[in-house]
Amino acid sequence: MSDVPEIRIGTAEREQALNSLSEHFAAGRLTVPEFDERSLAVTNATTRGELDRVFTDLPATTAAAPAKAVAADTDRDQNWRRIVMSVIPLVALVLFFVVPVDNSWLFFLMIPAAGAILFGTRDDRHDRDRRRGRRDRDR
Repeated sequence: MSDVPEIRIGTAEREQALNSLSEHFAAGRLTVPEFDERSLAVTNATTRGELDRVFTDLPATTAAAPAKAVAADTDRDQNWRRIVMSVIPLVALVLFFVVPVDNSWLFFLMIPAAGAILFGTRDDRHDRDRRRGRRDRDR
């Protein structure tokens, strides 16, 4: 993890090490007792050298960084939908009290309609996989 093993670590480094350890466990490289023992060692670690000793016999995990970047991009893409969806009930409530219409309760139908429009019409994973398959066939 580092060239200087005496450097003290913080919570962020411990959490990163626990995530990496969980990946190794999920990949089947660790048994349950080994995972418990190493998790305790990571939790009690105060220097980078102590963390390095936990991972000496495990391969480096390099696939985690791109996966997190893709997840962050997806979160940014979905963020505006969440914001709009959280504002729609307030808009419906304001319209219910402000607009003089006989059936003003119909404004509350905007809530499920907005949810269906914003989230129900897209299956990003399916579309992405379908596009990849089409590209692979074209090659």
